[in-house]
This record gives sequence, structure tokens and C-alpha cells, in this order.
Amino acid sequence: MKLHDLQPAEGSNRKSKRLGRGHGSGKGKTSGKGMMGQKARRGPGPYRTFEGGQNRLVKRMPFKRGFTNIFRVEYEVINLDQLAAWPADVPVTPKALLEQRIRRNKQMPVKLLGDGDLNQALVVHVHKLSASARQKIEAAGGSVVELGWTPERRSRSRGANPSMRNAVARGSQE
Repeated sequence: MKLHDLQPAEGSNRKSKRLGRGHGSGKGKTSGKGMMGQKARRGPGPYRTFEGGQNRLVKRMPFKRGFTNIFRVEYEVINLDQLAAWPADVPVTPKALLEQRIRRNKQMPVKLLGDGDLNQALVVHVHKLSASARQKIEAAGGSVVELGWTPERRSRSRGANPSMRNAVARGSQE
């Protein structure tokens, strides 16, 4: 290959539109910008949120600004004092907590916090727990098993239609 063989890639260099060169060119007179108005003038058009001079949505809803993390995981919080009367021979699982009405929402993962005291050895199965809760459970002679949690990713289309893969995974967590 020599210098005279170099060429730009096919389709990378396009001829520019020749605007305002007579009506036979197809882009004569108004150069494809229509007739008059703000968008026919030089320079950029109005800003993205412009609504024709009306007070725009961004300004009408001042509390809707900011960032919302769509991947945030909300936990159902349970404290150790709620497990004070729990029988020692029954393991503490999310399903057992649901049956005892300590846990209300079966779609949310369970987080155990260390508020309160524990005087019997319990086997605790939760999705997440604080360091103080782990320390108090192990000090009472119990043990902790952390369960995995994969949040349910819903389809981006409208309506509730979780995929079968998520439905199978959700059923095996409890």
C-alpha cells in the first residue's frame, strides 16, 4: 500500500447539502426550514423544556427534581426485640416471620437490626443484618444464615408482567 492508495472508508465522506441555490435543487428559497418562525431563524432552537412561553413543567413541579436510584433495594426491617418471644427450637426464616405476622410484605427482603436483647439461641435466616444484630445472636449462642436476594426486574413495557425466570427464582427464595 502506498500513499496514493489511501482512501476514506466507503460512505464516510458525504457531500454537503447546498441550501438556497434555487427551487430546482429541492432546497431553494427557505432551505428546508419552512416559513418564518423561531425555528427558521439562525442559531439553535428553543431549549428542550420550552413550552411556547408557558411556564414549563420543570418549573411547575419544583419537588420533582433530583435523582431516583431505580436499582435501590428496599428492605423490610425487623428488630431483635420482636424475636424475644420466639421459640428456640424453631428457626427464624422469612416464611416463618410471615406466618407469625412479624413480616408483612413477602416481596421485600428482610433485614434484621440489633435493637433489643436476645436471651435464647436462635438460628436466623435473613437476607441482610446489622453487625450489632449478628453480635447479639452469636453472643446468645445462636447462628446466622444470610440468604441471597435478587430483585425482581420488571419488563419496561407497561403493566405487571414479570418474566418466568424471575418468578421461578422468587419462588425458591422463601
